[in-house]
Amino acid sequence: MSSHSPTGEPHGEIGTAWSTPRGGGPSGPGAHDRPADGVVFAGVLLLCGGVLAVLQGIAAIAEDDIYARVGSYAYELDLTGWGWIHLVLGVVAAVTGAALLKGVARARFAGIFLAALSLVTQFLFLPYEPLWSVVVMAIDVFVIWSLATWQERGTG
Repeated sequence: MSSHSPTGEPHGEIGTAWSTPRGGGPSGPGAHDRPADGVVFAGVLLLCGGVLAVLQGIAAIAEDDIYARVGSYAYELDLTGWGWIHLVLGVVAAVTGAALLKGVARARFAGIFLAALSLVTQFLFLPYEPLWSVVVMAIDVFVIWSLATWQERGTG
C-alpha cells in the first residue's frame, strides 16, 4: 500500500520521511526568521558572557579583595578602570547577545567585534584573574567561530 498526499507526492520514502516534515517544511509568517543554531549558540554565550562581565566589572569597581594586586605589569591599569571597561563591554555584549537571539542580522558583526574586543581585554586582564580570563577567552573564541561560520539560509 502506497502512501500519497492529495498532490500525488509520496510520503515516508527513505531519505524523505525524516528530512522534510509533511507539507514541505516550515511555512507561514516568520517561519524563516528563526536564527540558525550556531547563532543561537553564540547569542546565548554572548548574553551570558556579557552578564558575567558586568558582575566582574562591579567586583572590580567595588575594589573588593576578589582580585589579586599585581606588581609591575606592562598593561597596568587601575582596577577601577578595568571594572568600568568590563562593565560597559558586558552591557553591550549582553544586549548584542539578546539581539542575536531575536534574529537581528546586523548583530552578527557586532557580536564578532565584541567577542574579539572581549578576548583582547581578557588577555590584558590575565594577571588579575588568570583562570577566569582563559575561560572567557575560550568562550569568546566559540562566539567568533559560531558567528563567522554562519551562512544565511538559502546560500549554503
